Amino acid sequence: MTAKAAKSQPPICPVYQIAGPDRFLVERQIQRLLERLLSEEERQTALWQPPTDDLPNIAEVFDELRTLPFLSSRRVVLIKNAEAFIKENREALEKYLAHPSSTGVLILSVIGKADSRTKLTKAIVKQGGLIEASAVRPQDLPRFACGYCQEQYGKSLQPAAGQLLAALVGDETGRICGELEKLAVYTGSRTTISVEDVRAAVGQNRMFDAFEVIDALMARKTDEALSRLRNLFRSDKSAEYTVVGAFAYHFRRLFSARALLDKGQSQYAAAKKLAIWDSIAERFFAQVRLMNLEQTGRILAKLGQIDWMIKTGQTTAPSSMERLVVQIALFFSAK
Repeated sequence: MTAKAAKSQPPICPVYQIAGPDRFLVERQIQRLLERLLSEEERQTALWQPPTDDLPNIAEVFDELRTLPFLSSRRVVLIKNAEAFIKENREALEKYLAHPSSTGVLILSVIGKADSRTKLTKAIVKQGGLIEASAVRPQDLPRFACGYCQEQYGKSLQPAAGQLLAALVGDETGRICGELEKLAVYTGSRTTISVEDVRAAVGQNRMFDAFEVIDALMARKTDEALSRLRNLFRSDKSAEYTVVGAFAYHFRRLFSARALLDKGQSQYAAAKKLAIWDSIAERFFAQVRLMNLEQTGRILAKLGQIDWMIKTGQTTAPSSMERLVVQIALFFSAK
C-alpha cells in the first residue's frame, strides 16, 4: 500500500460489524477488511477464528483481543455468523467497546441487517465500524459482474455477456462470481470476455438442452420433452439453479425474433441480429412461427412466476418445470 493510499484509509476501529443478506457479499467484505488489517504472513499468528458451529466464550474472546500481538501490529478475532454471540453477550460487548484493547480488533459478521436500535450497533456506527454488504438488485447484476470481473481478474466482461451470464446463472452473486472464475480460466490470456465465451463455457449445454426440450414440445413429442428435461436435472447438478434462466433466455430470443419478423425483417436479418447459430436456425425459426408475441409473453411471465416461487421456497425447479412443459404440450396439442 502506498503512503498516499494509507493516508486515505479511515482509522482502524476496535470492533467491526459486517452485515448483509447475501452470504457471498458478506464474505467478500470480510476478506477485504482482513487484507487491510493483516498481511498473509501475519494471519498465521495474529488471527483467531473460533469454529462457527460453537458459541465462543466471551472471556476467551476478550483474552485473545487483549493478548499482545507477536510479529504483528495487532491481533484480530473473527466471529462469523455472530447473531447468537451478539445476542448473548451484547452488554459485555458494549462495555468492552467503551474501553477496547489498543492492539485488538474484533470482527463480527451477521447474515441480515444490523439492528440499528441497539446501543451496541449505535456505538459501532459512531466509531465507523459498521460495514453493510448491501444486496445487488437483479437489474444491477450484469454491472456487478462486469465490475467484479475487472477487479478480480483484470478482464473486461462485455455488457451483453454480463446480461447473458445473469440470465443463465440467476441472481445469486456467489454463483455468478464462480462462473466468472471459470470464464477467466477459459479465456486464458485474452483480456475481454464476450457473449460467445459465456455461451461456450457457461451456457451452451444448458441453452441447447432447453432448446431440445422446447423443440420436442413443438413437435408434439411430450414424452421426449419430459425425458430430456428429467435427464437435464440428472446429468447437471447445477440445473436446479440455472434451468429457469436457460428457458427464459430461449423464450426471450423467440419473442425478439417474432417481433423482428412481425416488423417485416427477413429471417436472415433476424438471425444475424440475434446471433442465432446456423446449425439450429431453421429449427429455431420454426419454433418462432408457432407462437405469437402474446403467447410467448405468457410463457415468459410464467417462467418469472416459477423463478419467484422457487426462490421463496414454494416449489422446486424439477416439479415446476415439468408442470410448465405439460402445460405447453397441452397448448400445442390443442392447436
